Amino acid sequence: MSQNTLADHTADAMTSGYTSGDFTPFEVLAAVVERMNECEPVINALHHRDDERSRAAAEASAQRWREGRSLGALDGVPVTIKENVARKGVSMPGGHAWAKVPVSTHDAPITQRLEEAGALILGSTTMPDWGMLSSGVSSLHGITRSPLDPSLTTGGSSAGAGAAAAAGYGPIHIGSDIGGSIRLPCTWLGLAGLKPSFGRVPLDAPYMGRCAGPLARTMPDVKAAMDIISAPDDRDYSRLPQPAFETPSRPGFDPKGLKIGLQLDAGCGEPVNPEIASTIAEAAECFARAGAVVDTVDPFIDDGLLRDMDLFWRVRSWSDLRALPVEEQALILPYIQQWAQGGADVTGLRLMECYHSVQEIRRRSVAATAAYDLVISPVSPDAAFPAEQPMPYPRVHEPMGHIGFTMPYNMSEQPAGTVLAGYTNDGRTIGAQISGRRFADELVMAAGSWFEQAADVPAPVRAAMN
Repeated sequence: MSQNTLADHTADAMTSGYTSGDFTPFEVLAAVVERMNECEPVINALHHRDDERSRAAAEASAQRWREGRSLGALDGVPVTIKENVARKGVSMPGGHAWAKVPVSTHDAPITQRLEEAGALILGSTTMPDWGMLSSGVSSLHGITRSPLDPSLTTGGSSAGAGAAAAAGYGPIHIGSDIGGSIRLPCTWLGLAGLKPSFGRVPLDAPYMGRCAGPLARTMPDVKAAMDIISAPDDRDYSRLPQPAFETPSRPGFDPKGLKIGLQLDAGCGEPVNPEIASTIAEAAECFARAGAVVDTVDPFIDDGLLRDMDLFWRVRSWSDLRALPVEEQALILPYIQQWAQGGADVTGLRLMECYHSVQEIRRRSVAATAAYDLVISPVSPDAAFPAEQPMPYPRVHEPMGHIGFTMPYNMSEQPAGTVLAGYTNDGRTIGAQISGRRFADELVMAAGSWFEQAADVPAPVRAAMN
C-alpha cells in the first residue's frame, strides 16, 4: 500500500489546503482515483464509479476556490454514497442481483445536499442483499473486503461505505443503518461513524428504525458531513427540524460532571468477547479520569425481544421476496432466501406480537438510558470475521446474535456513534459505541471527538494490495 497522500486528508485539511492554495480539488481527486485504482480490484467497495462527473465537479470546485466563492466546508471534498441512496440516472440494485436493475429517476435529499455543498460524489458503494446481512456478501457484487485485511469482513450492510472509508477514498462516506449497519462496519474497520436520531437526516424512503449517516476515519469528519446532510427536507414525513446545536462539537468539550453509563451485557444474543469487554471498560475509564461519573447499565433487552425483532424483519423480507418474479427470486443470495423463508408462515396475530415487542424495545431502551448523558458499550460481541461469511454467527434459523447493543437504539430513535477504542491481541479493531438521549446527536459527536483525542488510539494500517 502506498504511503499517505492527499486522499487521506481530513475534510478540514482539504479545505484548508484549498484556501491556502497548497493544492486543488482536482489534485485531491487525482490522489483518490489513484487509491481507488489500487484498492478496488481487491476490496470491491464501489457499485458505481462517477469518474467523469466527479472530475467535472472538481474542476468547478477549483474554480470557486480560486475566485474566493467557496460553497463551504465540503466544497471539493470527495464523498461516496451507499447504493440505496437515490442518485438520478444511477442504478439502485439494493445489493442483490436483478434481471434488469432499476435506475433512479431522482436524487435523494442526501444527494442533493452534498451536491449543493460542492462535494465530489465519487460513486455509489456496495451493500449485501436488501441490506439484511452484517457483511459484504452480495448476490450482485460478490464479496466486499476489508482494506485492513482482505481476508476479513467489512461488516454491513454499509459494507462498501466502510471499505471506502478505511481505504482512503476521501474522508466522508454515507451509509444507512436499521439495526447496526453503520456502526458494525465502523467497529470492524476502525472507523468513526454516527447513526443519528431517527429523522435527523432526511430520507426519501423512511422506515421504522432506518437512518442514514456518515462513516469516516475521524469524528470531526462525521460532524462535517452531518452539518450538511441533516438539513430538513419535506420529502421525509419523519424529518426533524434543524438541530438547535445546544451542545456543539467543540474543542472545549469536557466530560467532567457528565453521568455516563457503561453497558457490557446486552442481555441477549452472544456473550461479549472478554478482550472487547476490557477495551470498552477502559474507554469508559478514560471519561471517568476526566471527571465523568460512570455507573453500570444493566441489560435491558432479552432474547425474546431479539427473536421478535428478527422475525419482524424476516416477514418484511419474505414479502419483498414474494413480490419478485419467480426468475428473480432465484437470483437472491441463498442465505437470504432461507432467512426470509422463516417469515413465510407467520400469522397476522404473531406479526402484531412482534410489532408490540418492537415498541417494548423502544420503551425499555429509553427507560434504561434516561438517567445518563451518554452510554458506552461494545458495538458487537466479537471482532471481524472471515469475509466470505454472510453473518458473524451464520446460523440462519437463529436470531441475529450480534445486534443486541446496536439495534435497540434504532428502535428507540436515539443517536449512537462509534469510535475506535483499541485492538484485539491479534490486531483486529474494536469500536466503542457512544449513545445519547434522543436529539443529542451533537453531544454524541462531541464525546466521540474528545475520546479520539484523549485516548489517542493508533489508527489502523491498510494492507498492501497486490
